[in-house]
Amino acid sequence: MQQAATIDIASLTKKYGDDAVAVDAISLKIKAGTYCCLLGPSGCGKTSTLRMIAGHETATSGDIRLGDVVVTDLPPAKRQTSMMFQSYALFPHLDLVDNVAFSLKMKSVPKAERRAKALDMLKLMHIDQYASRRPAQLSGGQQQRVALARALITSPQALLLDEPLSALDPFLKVKMRQELKRLQRELGVTFVHVTHSQEEAMALADLVVVMSNGRIEQAAEPREIFHRPATAFVARFMGDHNVLAGKVKELDAEGALIEAPNGASFRIPGADHLVVGETAEAAVRRDRIAIGESPTKGLGFTGHVRNVEYRGGSMKVTLDAPGVEDFTVYAEESAFDSAPHEVGQAVPLSWSLADVHVLKPTAH
Repeated sequence: MQQAATIDIASLTKKYGDDAVAVDAISLKIKAGTYCCLLGPSGCGKTSTLRMIAGHETATSGDIRLGDVVVTDLPPAKRQTSMMFQSYALFPHLDLVDNVAFSLKMKSVPKAERRAKALDMLKLMHIDQYASRRPAQLSGGQQQRVALARALITSPQALLLDEPLSALDPFLKVKMRQELKRLQRELGVTFVHVTHSQEEAMALADLVVVMSNGRIEQAAEPREIFHRPATAFVARFMGDHNVLAGKVKELDAEGALIEAPNGASFRIPGADHLVVGETAEAAVRRDRIAIGESPTKGLGFTGHVRNVEYRGGSMKVTLDAPGVEDFTVYAEESAFDSAPHEVGQAVPLSWSLADVHVLKPTAH
């Protein structure tokens, strides 16, 4: 394998026509040997970003650097990257060896050499025993391994994956996640993986890049994303925090008091950007909220139970409250069973100031 390369994106923009901005002047550095996941909802710009890195989409403006080379205007074959498409696109009439060796055939590598390299790649994927089979004779997971082998045989400096697990069933997705992580560790290649699955990104990535409306909301390690979401979008999209918002009413040594639109008040820690009279947003972890305990002033409220779901080991309790949108609590199963709450019931909710995380102002 070739040495992994750092991917450096500077002010990268992609427009379709005059008005449709798919990627909006993003800058990102993915260090060599990193497993990076581009994460976000449909239409956020993650696939357009991946395709521009690969050279399958032309950048409207900005630059892409792979190692020491600016590749922005280079064709895909000149970029030292390889892309694994969502459809796998295997040749049905070729056996696995010839499928994997196809790109080497296009480069006029002698038959014996390319077939030997293809067999080595199939061994790396633990499917060399199926070398003489054709794609239709394989399971979905085995077909994916063939597609990976074909993408890696050219010794790319970066492997680009477009939602590679989306077609697999839940059990196989978990298994293939482990395989992808194993491969990335063993090969040391830079992986850039597009997904809309929060769980997938958290399980795989060294670097999670959360995107929305063509922009990067946050780029950080998974634990940083989980514990300290940068914006209200990240807090909501990752699904582990509730967002409280309102005007800053007063500032003191302990932090700030914010007033929600319905008149309720919440305490939040201090932050440099907080100004009396301006809007502030803060996140509270769903699993750090107590149900049934009366709150101290500004550290809780009373909500009405809207829905209860069993999650296996915990209960997901969704509540309504004036001025608070989609407030959810993850309650430990045993604690909930000892004092269950029914739909329509009014219950007090409380949390500690240490579990409140101040968010950056929404820029767009």
